[in-house]
Amino acid sequence: MNNVAASPSGVVPDRAPTDWRTDAMQRRIRRRYAAERRFRFIGLSAVVISAGFLAFLLVTMFLNGASGFTQTELKLPVDFPRAELTIDPAQLHNKGADMALAAAGLERATDAAAIAAFGPKGDTLLSDGAGLRVRDALKADPALLKARNIISVPASAAIDIAAKGVGSADAERQVAELGRRGVITTGFNPWFLTNSDSTDPTMVGIWGALKGSLFTMIVTLLLAFPIGVLSALYLEEYAPRNRWTDLIEVSINNLAAVPSIIFGLLGLAVFLGTFNLPRSAALVGGLTLALMTMPVIVIAGRNAIKSVPPSIRDAALAVGASPIQVVFHHVLPLALPGILTGTIIGMARALGETAPLLMIGMRAFMVSPPERLTDPATVLPVQIFLWSDQVNRGFIEKTSAAIIVLLVFLLAMNGLAIYLRNKFETRW
Repeated sequence: MNNVAASPSGVVPDRAPTDWRTDAMQRRIRRRYAAERRFRFIGLSAVVISAGFLAFLLVTMFLNGASGFTQTELKLPVDFPRAELTIDPAQLHNKGADMALAAAGLERATDAAAIAAFGPKGDTLLSDGAGLRVRDALKADPALLKARNIISVPASAAIDIAAKGVGSADAERQVAELGRRGVITTGFNPWFLTNSDSTDPTMVGIWGALKGSLFTMIVTLLLAFPIGVLSALYLEEYAPRNRWTDLIEVSINNLAAVPSIIFGLLGLAVFLGTFNLPRSAALVGGLTLALMTMPVIVIAGRNAIKSVPPSIRDAALAVGASPIQVVFHHVLPLALPGILTGTIIGMARALGETAPLLMIGMRAFMVSPPERLTDPATVLPVQIFLWSDQVNRGFIEKTSAAIIVLLVFLLAMNGLAIYLRNKFETRW
């Protein structure tokens, strides 16, 4: 029962003002402030812990992968006149230089020079690509054939690892001996950024996988972005509100949560099985990832379009704009920053995907980068997966280095998208 008596006019009088100086009220205020401080402390702690884990991940990755960008080389003296190479220096100036060098016996000459310089087992100190380095030196300067020259060639994987401080005891002794002779150096490895895959960790590079990722992302963006944006515009601005529209909306929301490997199975069945598109091509990979990315762009696009104030539409219609002009001249430019945010999220997810691309065969051993969208290709996540499964210890640092390149590629792509988003952003 209400103990407050009513006045003769039937109006209940106002309660007495709260006395904030009482002990009970002061305890309630202190508890409320304490709860607020705890909440702020928990939130700040969560941010600090998350930043700490991220910093630990990045620092560990960079420390492990930094050595992947360096290579150990040996100064190999090669006496070309005594090597009896079957090659005419004049042949190195025409288009058949590669074929002439391939048949000249450079591998044999390189191994013989290593044995003469480093002892009976000197050829085991060299990488499988040492002969290729000698070939490149001759192509750059055919005059080397006329005299004895010292050429820097890559060391074997065991010597390379030992020179970086993580090799076996025997390899470290060999490195120490080579160091005393002054014939071993470790420096930046530009070939890691320009070569493709190889069975020798000293000769591998990420250019083939990086180019395949670029081709795949271009196909994904060119398909998923326009189709996703137009779908969002239709569903939000033109589609009638009925059961079929509701069914489409539910389907799009469910597709955004489907595991990525399901899209790989779909791409395998449709693009390879039905349309007979080339296997492991960047075109097929882009089509598959576009199917996976499109629902994310549609959902983000609809939310961005819905956030545009109705007054913008009403004002445009009031001055005589047609409905299509309202959408494309007013609503879409204002919603573009939000749409680009969804596109960033979708493309970042697509860039790091491996499972759907494995299903369509993009895990093949590629020794040359793709030249066209239909050429066999691989991508950076798949290349990292393949290197991480190798037995040779030399691939460990290459795996971490490839992860660094992937992160840089992702940051560059996101940076461009964020720049475009900020450029088109409008505040009201």
